[in-house]
Amino acid sequence: MGSKVEELVNTILDRDGAHFTRLERQKITAEILDEVVGLGPIEQLLKDEQISEIMVNGPKNIYVERNGKIEQVNFTFRDNEHVLHIIDKIVSPIGRRIDEAMPMVDARLPDGSRVNAIIPPLSLVGPVITIRKFFRDPLTIQDLIRFGTLTPKMATFLEACVKGRLNIVISGGTGSGKTSTLNVLSSFIPGNERIVTIEDSAELQLRQEHVITLETRPPNIEGKGAITIRDLVRNSLRMRPERIVVGEVRAGEALDMLQAMNTGHDGSLTTGHANSSRDILSRLETMVLMAGMDLPVRAIREQMASAIDLIVQQARLRDGSRKIINITEVLGMEGDVITLQDVFEFEGEGLDERGKLKGHFKATGVRPKCMDKLLMAGVAIPEDVFF
Repeated sequence: MGSKVEELVNTILDRDGAHFTRLERQKITAEILDEVVGLGPIEQLLKDEQISEIMVNGPKNIYVERNGKIEQVNFTFRDNEHVLHIIDKIVSPIGRRIDEAMPMVDARLPDGSRVNAIIPPLSLVGPVITIRKFFRDPLTIQDLIRFGTLTPKMATFLEACVKGRLNIVISGGTGSGKTSTLNVLSSFIPGNERIVTIEDSAELQLRQEHVITLETRPPNIEGKGAITIRDLVRNSLRMRPERIVVGEVRAGEALDMLQAMNTGHDGSLTTGHANSSRDILSRLETMVLMAGMDLPVRAIREQMASAIDLIVQQARLRDGSRKIINITEVLGMEGDVITLQDVFEFEGEGLDERGKLKGHFKATGVRPKCMDKLLMAGVAIPEDVFF
């Protein structure tokens, strides 16, 4: 279709556009192609590999995150109707809609990028689009080391924990890189294992052969037919999974995830929104209560202490960098409290003259209790990793 549109535009310009320069002709052709075939003013931003997020705040204000920094760009839409037209182009092919009756929508672009849109009357600045781009080639552990997200020793430990079938929760705030880290850690799962992934909007890019990808479904126009993360977690237990990878737990599915981890589905991975390793446990406790089960708090904590082996805490820091600031082992219960110990941590030392965060990763010097479990699984780690 793109070549036909370009041919038609060139025909019209040959006939009526003799006064345009060659560069002007190229610009006009590109803009029309982006509008007809692509996503209008944001098409070029989607093609820019240095941009990780695109934020459209109404027709005249577009921001991007480029190399960890948020900046405004010199692209605009004509008006609100133009933005609405582009939103419709995004959501219609996947059977979703946005209008006054349903003024919010989540969607996914063909390349896997995640899209959220919200329109008036909920948004007072006009239609808003937020696109979190996904790398065409999934990140590797070497990429994360190169970015300064973690050290080679931390990478060695995490790889061993995944191969040794420890249950891991990746915790962090919005935009901290949890999904990218989940994707990298999931890549360590052996290729001969049956993996079931469960997400609101499929983003994980696992390269193993035996992967079943499940995705939630929003309600229809009548408000019926929704399939939730919890529904899919429960169903996955009937699919003979050897690993369950849940993109993010937010509500009652936390209970089903913990029960799966405690009933033979070792090596499961998930993420959650929290600002510390202790905080994610409190959040999970609240999520389990949202499941509607009348469980005593101590029983919930015992389930968490038994199910979760490791918490990987990630953060987006003041200079825009993303780092794993703690790798924390869950040891068990003492009284009514879940006991934790840090295996690795990041120590910040302020900003340098360029505004970059100074600091260093360090091993805390403790031998993780999970080493015995890893050895039983046939996975060995050199002791000097922890010192």
